[in-house]
Amino acid sequence: MTITLFIQYKIDPFRHDEFEAYAQRWFESVPRCGGDLLGYWMPHEGTRDIAYCLINFESLAAYETYRAKIKADKEGAANFQSAVDGRFILEENRSFLRQVE
Repeated sequence: MTITLFIQYKIDPFRHDEFEAYAQRWFESVPRCGGDLLGYWMPHEGTRDIAYCLINFESLAAYETYRAKIKADKEGAANFQSAVDGRFILEENRSFLRQVE
């Protein structure tokens, strides 16, 4: 069964460019480490401080393997650190979803 990691970010509404650059950098690291990155979604109109990401995994075990790989990945670790240093992500909530068939 495929599971989808759904991440909701609360971002600094005045630092969209920094968050977007952060999101774009994951398009190489996530697949390299085992995730199927469906994409990132940025605010366009309305609420300006919420963004989303969806990543598919074959199972929770595959997700755990991915987590270990992404933390050890040089570019992944640097991207995580850019968010810490830049403080453009104010909050991050994760849920694991399954598709209704």
